Amino acid sequence: MAQLPPDVDEDDCLPEYRHLFSPDLLRDKVAFITGGGSGIGFRIAEIFMRHGCHTVIASRSLPRVFTAAKKLTAATGQRCLPLSLDVRDPPTIIAAVDEALKEFGKIDILVNGAAGNFLCPASALSFNAFKTVLDIDTAGTFNVSRVVYEKFFQDHGGVILNITATLGNRGQIFQVHAGSAKAAVDAMTRHLAVEWGHQNIRVNSLAPGPISGTEGFRRLGGFLNSQKLRSLGIPLQRCGNKTEIAHSALYLVSPIASYVTGVVLVADGGAWLSSLNSTEMLPGLPSFPTKL
Repeated sequence: MAQLPPDVDEDDCLPEYRHLFSPDLLRDKVAFITGGGSGIGFRIAEIFMRHGCHTVIASRSLPRVFTAAKKLTAATGQRCLPLSLDVRDPPTIIAAVDEALKEFGKIDILVNGAAGNFLCPASALSFNAFKTVLDIDTAGTFNVSRVVYEKFFQDHGGVILNITATLGNRGQIFQVHAGSAKAAVDAMTRHLAVEWGHQNIRVNSLAPGPISGTEGFRRLGGFLNSQKLRSLGIPLQRCGNKTEIAHSALYLVSPIASYVTGVVLVADGGAWLSSLNSTEMLPGLPSFPTKL
């Protein structure tokens, strides 16, 4: 079995890192990452920076991304600009993208990682809760992509990576809101890949499975452990880690994937093919908010 790449559960940089790709793979590139202050987005920013990339990390919480940016710069020596935006609010996106372009002069890579999710049966899901998730995940992905396209990509080309999920592939219980939102983003990926391909813009989706060290996994961890469901039904018999997802992201945005566009790369150990999905198997599972 291949050795797993290192990871840490907290939103901290890796204490050590061994390059599997050239350290200069993204040299002097600039990545704009929404949701880059924590979880998978934080690790994606770190791995990009360890390969020569400068980053902009943006979220609604400026203190969170400010703290994250200091950690990332200290660990990698690359520049990291923390910015505040709300992906549901185009004026804040425009302001953030303008600030990024003022600081770096370009954006080469956009990672749409901002997301919201919680467990809830469809019968108990409020109208506003359903709409809010679609506003963040689906409309938010379009909003940021559209602004970056108009501000830079339409004249210079670029790469868009949308972080999605496999929830909608078979109808995951308690996830009609997030599954619908992410399925729409995957459709958007294909549409934009077709419409913008002639302008040298690649657009792909990355769908992680259960990933340790994320807020969503921490909130579910106790229940999963008690029911021995952490790896049940996953062909690789384990959960993934954030570094593994960051490596998948690195591949998709790098020149190695220069002829790859309009695809959904699933990185979940095969979970979507075989994991159990039964309400009888999950008695008493609570409904609570979580951020992916």
